[in-house]
Amino acid sequence: MATLSTSPASTNAFADALNRLRAMARDYPAEFKWLGGIVAVFLLVFFMPVGAARFDNAILEGLALLHWYAREHVMLCLVPAFFIAGAIAVFISQNAVMKYLGPAAHKVAAYGVASVSGSILAVCSCTVLPLFGGIYRRGAGLGPAIAFLYSGPAINVLAIVLTAKILGVELGVARAVGAVSFALVIGLIMHWIYRCEEQTRAANQQGFVLGTDQGRPLGDTATFFALQVAVLVFANWAPASAEDSAVWHAIFAWKWPLTALAGLSLAGLLVWRWRWRWPPLAATVVVVAVLSILIPRHPELAFSAGLIGLTLAAATQVGDGEEWLGQTWSFAKLILPLLLGGRAAGGISAGAPRP
Repeated sequence: MATLSTSPASTNAFADALNRLRAMARDYPAEFKWLGGIVAVFLLVFFMPVGAARFDNAILEGLALLHWYAREHVMLCLVPAFFIAGAIAVFISQNAVMKYLGPAAHKVAAYGVASVSGSILAVCSCTVLPLFGGIYRRGAGLGPAIAFLYSGPAINVLAIVLTAKILGVELGVARAVGAVSFALVIGLIMHWIYRCEEQTRAANQQGFVLGTDQGRPLGDTATFFALQVAVLVFANWAPASAEDSAVWHAIFAWKWPLTALAGLSLAGLLVWRWRWRWPPLAATVVVVAVLSILIPRHPELAFSAGLIGLTLAAATQVGDGEEWLGQTWSFAKLILPLLLGGRAAGGISAGAPRP
């Protein structure tokens, strides 16, 4: 019977080729990562079961959810949150963040402040992500930042009031207590998992000395953030139902004038108190007013024009305006692709919402 044999020459050639591939992978790791990614995407597309009813319906559901999210949340909710997060990274006192939320801060105070600070914001789980990034980049410890990330959407005043009104006071209180408790537990768990990284981060920040801030007056900074939060809250004020109070109905009826008033006040603050150049902001006010009058049924167009105008005004303001815009763009690049990809994946797996 004939037997298969491998000659020493062929074995050596195979070993040499394998060694060359290993050397190339060692010398050009980035290129091999690109090659692996391209091959993986090609195989995914090649074996994609296009034409199967279940697969085609899942893709349509994913696109439908992505379409709904882009129309309902990105411009009105997510983009303003990016601006607020960028402002936190630039204008919030690092002294205050390091003192109350930093890795070396007193744990009881840090986790206590982080777990309840979201109560003044009316944000969803997507909107809170840029805000979490802002305070973490400013110097907050990972544990307190995660506690804020978890509790923020759950304990804002509007959510607690609605829960108590619809499901009862007991469940409203249980929601608030449960959200704070779980936020503390999850924050401590995340701190323990990444304790080595946090110890290194705290050691790197030991040279930071708390001192007196030389920035803008506290009242100006507080007003600046309050007006941004007001724009975010009023623009996303939910429709009133028959059981809601007269105040809720009144705010919903006037949500867009209130949003415009908050935006106009923000422009005034930037011009008269912060000494920003007024022509870009004045032009923005005019454009927003014209769109509001000519196309009143689509206020999101005027709102989008206001965001674009604020972006241009910040870009032309040398110094803090450019830095604010840079931080905002950094958060958008980091978070927006993940959110959109996650929404598409969620639609594929669970379907899109139906009216």
